[in-house]
Amino acid sequence: MLTLEKFEEASEIVKKVTLETKLVYSDYFSAQTGNRVYLKPENLQFTGAYKLRGAYYKMSTLTDEERAKGLITASAGNHAQGVAYAAKCYGSKATIVMPTTTPLIKVNRTRGYGAEVVLHGDVYDEACAKAYELAEEHGYTFIHPFDDLTVATGQGTIAMEIFKELPLVDYILVPIGGGGLATGVSTLAKLLNPKIKVIAVEPAGAACLKASLEAGKVTTVSKINTIADGTAVKTPGSKIFPYLQKNLDDVITVEDEDLVVAFLDMVENHKMIVENSGLLTVAALKHLNVQKKKIDLLNELKQTIITDAITKGLDPNAPMKDSGVEWIGEVPEHWEVCAFKRKITINNGKDYKDFLDNEIYPVMGSGGCFAYCSKFMYDGEALLMGRKGTIDKPLYINGKFWVVDTMFYAVPAK
Repeated sequence: MLTLEKFEEASEIVKKVTLETKLVYSDYFSAQTGNRVYLKPENLQFTGAYKLRGAYYKMSTLTDEERAKGLITASAGNHAQGVAYAAKCYGSKATIVMPTTTPLIKVNRTRGYGAEVVLHGDVYDEACAKAYELAEEHGYTFIHPFDDLTVATGQGTIAMEIFKELPLVDYILVPIGGGGLATGVSTLAKLLNPKIKVIAVEPAGAACLKASLEAGKVTTVSKINTIADGTAVKTPGSKIFPYLQKNLDDVITVEDEDLVVAFLDMVENHKMIVENSGLLTVAALKHLNVQKKKIDLLNELKQTIITDAITKGLDPNAPMKDSGVEWIGEVPEHWEVCAFKRKITINNGKDYKDFLDNEIYPVMGSGGCFAYCSKFMYDGEALLMGRKGTIDKPLYINGKFWVVDTMFYAVPAK
C-alpha cells in the first residue's frame, strides 16, 4: 500500500543519489496557454532521468541475499540506467534487457554503469518477457520498471519536491507508459492535496492506459506505433492500475506529429533538446481547457548545446527526399539517408557493429515521424543510426544496403 509515511521515507533515501531539480518557469508556454507553466527538469539527475529514484529506493528495500543474486530488469533506457547505477552503488551485478529499437545513446550509457545489456524484441513488452525468462534461468532478482509499488513510491518523490517549491500547484501533467511514475506522483499529490488535478499523457500510438480505463480493467493494445520509445508500452501495470483509476483525473493522448512541434518549441524557446517521451506533457498543454492555473510538467529535458546540425533551417513542413527520410537542419556534406528495421545487411553479409556514442542529430521522416540518431562504425566507416517512424516497403540505396521499416540510418555517399 502506498502511504505518506513510505513516500517520506523514500524522499530521504533517494536524496543520497539524486538532485533536487528546481522548477523552471516557462514564459513562453505560460503566455501561450494563459497559465503559469513550470517544467520539472529531471534530466539533471545523474542518469539523466527520474527513474533513478524508483530503482534506488527499491534497491534499498532488498535484502543482502536478493542483491547478491544479481539484478535484472527490462527497460527502453531510463529505468535501465537507474537500475544499473543503483546496482553499482550497492556493488551488485545488473543485467538489463532492452528492446532492439532502444536509442544507442541509452544502451551505451547503461553499459557505462557496468551493466550487461541484452537486446531483445521490438518493444518493451517483448524485452520484459525475455527478462523474466533470464531471471528464472539464473535466479536473478527482478526489478520491474513500473508495476511495483516500491518503485512507484520512489518515483513519487518528485511530487514531494513539487509541493515543497510550488505548494499551490493546480495541475500536474505526467507522461505515462506503464504507469509507475503516474502512480507515485498522483497518489502522493492526492495525499497532500485532494483538490489537485493530475493528468496523465500518453502517445496516441501506445494508448494502453486510456484503453484500460475505458474498459475498467488492465487492457493490452494490439499494436505500438510511436516515436516516444520511453512510453511505448502495450499493457499498464496490474498492481498499480487501481491507484491510476483512483488518482488520475484525466488522460490525454498525443499524436507523434504534435511531439515534433513540441520539440521545435523547446529548441526555439528554451534552447533545450527534449526526448520524445518527455515532450508528451509539453504537447498536451494545448489540450488543456483551463487558464490562470499553476501547471507543472514532468519531463526529461535533454539540455544540450544547440549545434549547426539543428539550428539551420528547422522546418517540419519541408518536402521529403526520395529516400523517404530527410533531415531537419544541416547534415554533414555528401551524406545520404536510408532506413532499416533492426539490421543493416552489407553485400558481404556482415552485420553492423562497433557502436559509438557521439553526436546526436534530429531527423524528420516521412509521415511526420521524428527521431534522433547516433554514430556507429562499420569496417572503420562512420555511419549514423537511430529510431524513426514508418517506411512500409524496402528501399535500396546505391545497391549496397537493403532496408525495411521503422528505423533509419545515414551513410556517406559513394
